[in-house]
Amino acid sequence: MRQIAFRYPAALPVEGYGPGFFRLGPHVLRGPQLITPWDAGPWGGLGDAAAPLALAGEIDVLLLGMGDTVVHPPKAFREALEAAGIGVDPMASPAACRTYNLLLTEGRRIAAALLPVG
Repeated sequence: MRQIAFRYPAALPVEGYGPGFFRLGPHVLRGPQLITPWDAGPWGGLGDAAAPLALAGEIDVLLLGMGDTVVHPPKAFREALEAAGIGVDPMASPAACRTYNLLLTEGRRIAAALLPVG
């Protein structure tokens, strides 16, 4: 089961990020995070496919923030999500935050799994 730091009644954009943290509204979340339009919480990183897989049927795309740079996720991670019908879009975490915020305003079925920047 996915650990949730907090739930919110209306979608919150990622308002900021920095070394080791992300900020959503008044909440500062430290370490890797899994953020959806309805909640946010810690994520176990690239070794934790179970948390985003639990969102199958609720999201179409997982924006995968890889930290400071763009690297490909492990093949098994990507294949597991794609087999569950979730597209995976890896990018640097700052770009993932911006893309999440934009797609959030469009009402898209998305989530962001974010590794912090250095």
